Amino acid sequence: MTYRRAAIPALAGGLLLTALLWWAGASTSALHLPGSTGVFGGRAAAELEGWLMPWAYDPPAALRLGAEMSGGIEDTAGTDGNRYLSLYTTAMQIRFCAVFAFFLPGALLLVRRLPPVHGRLPATLLAVWAWGLVAGTLAVTVSAPWLIAAQGHGSYRILPQLAGMISAGRQVLVATALVAAAVTVLAARITAKGAGPLPQEVVPARAARLAATAGTAAIALSLVVLSYHPVAAALQTVSPDGGLFAEPGDLLRQWLLLGAWASPAGVPLGDWLLYRAADVLLLAVVWFALRRLPGLLTRATVPAMAAGAVCATVLGLLASQVLRLATDGAGLRWGLLHMSAVLGGGVPAALTWGLVAGLAATVTLRVAVRRAESAHTTATAQSSTRPQDLVP
Repeated sequence: MTYRRAAIPALAGGLLLTALLWWAGASTSALHLPGSTGVFGGRAAAELEGWLMPWAYDPPAALRLGAEMSGGIEDTAGTDGNRYLSLYTTAMQIRFCAVFAFFLPGALLLVRRLPPVHGRLPATLLAVWAWGLVAGTLAVTVSAPWLIAAQGHGSYRILPQLAGMISAGRQVLVATALVAAAVTVLAARITAKGAGPLPQEVVPARAARLAATAGTAAIALSLVVLSYHPVAAALQTVSPDGGLFAEPGDLLRQWLLLGAWASPAGVPLGDWLLYRAADVLLLAVVWFALRRLPGLLTRATVPAMAAGAVCATVLGLLASQVLRLATDGAGLRWGLLHMSAVLGGGVPAALTWGLVAGLAATVTLRVAVRRAESAHTTATAQSSTRPQDLVP
């Protein structure tokens, strides 16, 4: 599919995702109405407000109240309060623009290399959905410094504050990204009509398995090795001597760890294995996706493989989180809304290790394909040389 045909679905999906997030943030004020508490309940309304608040364009009440109170004391304080409000507005402008800016190139690449035709529609839908989560997380990340400065203490523990803000708003992204992905794929299926043949990459089965294994090994490095509690604790305690970039432990864990696990001390082995089944499911989803990815792509380029590996890791995380929700009987008493708060977590680490897995899979795939072609060429040359053709 050409860039011109792929640009229309990507633009439609990016605009819709941005509009849905804007609408979700604008709905925050409705949760303060008397009827909302009666419909959702006090605790559920508070949880929904926490989910929607990272996408609320209007400043929070505490920030507006602080600006009004400082404005009544003296002119300088009032000016500072207005500047904090301006910083918040700037942060949200950056956030919504960044959502569109990050979603567009990823969706464009996926739709072009993974067009929703010839049995690719489910794969394209899942990949674009996962990329919507990545785009939203990156948008929250790049706009977080302005939000921290708007709170008036941007020079205090900047990295822990940044780590806390990056994880905000992810639950809303799970739903809005799915809607945007569905519209993107539907538009891509329409624009793909009349685009001519859209071939699939021919990849030897052994080379695809080796590439999937190499990529999954990179994911397992984070999920099994770095996520082991003693190793994770060592990452948590990493801290340079003072300064603005002290205490990076929370940020490192967020961008490097896909899970957390410890030995089954004091826990029945069956319960421990059941809990670890979610990690096994994550690795299985990643391996199967990477195994199928080269054959689904119209061309297995490095950017396409890297983006596909990131999306596969995000989908594996979502699958593992859903499995944990299904097997965690203790969380049923808190309600479905409280249990769903874990959905969408771990996307920063999925982005980091998904890129590593994509590069590892691409290198392994090209080496394996080259060796297979060389072996096939050698075997063909040997079979074509008959004994009677040899000159004594």
